[in-house]
Amino acid sequence: MSNYYEIDFLDVESQKSGDAITVRHVVDRVQRIYVVDGGFQDTGDKLVEHINKYYDSPDHIDHVVVTHPDGDHAGGLRKVIDKFEISKLWMLRPWIYADELIDRFSRFTSVDNLKRRLKEIYPNIAALEDIAEERGIQICEPFQGANIGAFKVLAPTRERYLDLVVESEKTPEATKDQGIAAEDASKNFYEMMKAKVVAFARALWGQENFSDEDTSAENEMSVVQYAHLHGHRILLTGDAGRDALSEAADYAHSVGIMLPGIDRFQVPHHGSRRNVSTEVLDRWLGERLANKPEKGSETFIAIISAAKDDEHHPRKAVVRSMIHRGAQVLKTKGANLRIPSHNAPSREGWVTAIPLDYPEEQES
Repeated sequence: MSNYYEIDFLDVESQKSGDAITVRHVVDRVQRIYVVDGGFQDTGDKLVEHINKYYDSPDHIDHVVVTHPDGDHAGGLRKVIDKFEISKLWMLRPWIYADELIDRFSRFTSVDNLKRRLKEIYPNIAALEDIAEERGIQICEPFQGANIGAFKVLAPTRERYLDLVVESEKTPEATKDQGIAAEDASKNFYEMMKAKVVAFARALWGQENFSDEDTSAENEMSVVQYAHLHGHRILLTGDAGRDALSEAADYAHSVGIMLPGIDRFQVPHHGSRRNVSTEVLDRWLGERLANKPEKGSETFIAIISAAKDDEHHPRKAVVRSMIHRGAQVLKTKGANLRIPSHNAPSREGWVTAIPLDYPEEQES
C-alpha cells in the first residue's frame, strides 16, 4: 500500500448549507481516518455510508472534530460516534469553563445553573457529549497548538474562545432571557438574511467587495486546522471569521508555517462575504494576480460546501476573490467532492469536478 491521503467534502443537502468532511491518511501501511464536522442530523447516515463504502468499512475512526456548535456542522456526528469506535472526539464545550465564566455573567450566581443554561443553548454538542460519555470516548480540547493526528490547531486560543462565549448573542447576557431558544434564534437570523435583497454590479478583474458585517461569535469559535500532507499544505476552516483566520495566521507564522501558501483551502462558511477580507486572504493565499489565470495554470484548490437549494452561498465576491489569487474553485452543490489528493486509490464512477467560472459581477 502506497503512502497517500484523500479528502472528501460531502454534499450536505438542505435549505441551508452545512459541512461534512472525511480524511484518510496512510503512511507506512498505517491508516488514520478523520471526520471533521457532520452536517445536519439527516446527514449522519450518509456520512456513515460514505466512510464504510470508500474507506473500507474501518473498525474505528481516529479523530472526530467538531469545529463549532452550529447544527449544520455538529448534527450528523451523533450517528458517526454511535456507529464507529472513536479514539478521540475533539470539541469545545462552554459549560466546562462555567466556574471561570460565571463572574462575567452578572445574572448568574450558581455555576450549576450557568452550566445547565449553556447546555440548553448548545444542544448539539451537549448531545454529542452525552453519547461520548456513555461510550467512553475521550473528549479533547482543540485549542491553538493541539495536534490532531497530522493536523495542528491554529485557532482558537483558550482566551479568545472564552471571550466569544460571553460575547455570543445566544448566551444569557446577550439574550436577556427573552425566552428565545438558541435554535429559534438561529432560524430567525437565517430568515432575516434570506429576506435581504442582494444587488449585483459588474466589476473589473481584481475588485473585491466584502460585507462590513461580522460573522457570528459561534462561527468565530471555529477550529482552524493545518496539515502538510505529502507536499500539500491544507487548511480546514469550518465557519471561521476574519478574527479567527487572523489569529490562525499569527500563530502559523510563530511556529514556522510559511505564508502565504495553501494548496487546499476550505473556503469558510460556505462562501460568505462576512468571513473574509482582502487583507486576510492576502495573508493566507497571496496577493491578487495581475490577470486571470489560464485554465490549467491554477496554483491551488479552493473548496466550498454549499447546498444546491441555498441560493445565498457561495457569494460571487468570494468566488472572485479565490480566482484572483490563482485558485481552481470547486463546490459541492448536489455532489460529493473528492479533492485532488496524493496517490489516492481510484473510485469507480467518480468524475472530475468542473471548476466554477469567474463571476463578472459581484454583490454591491
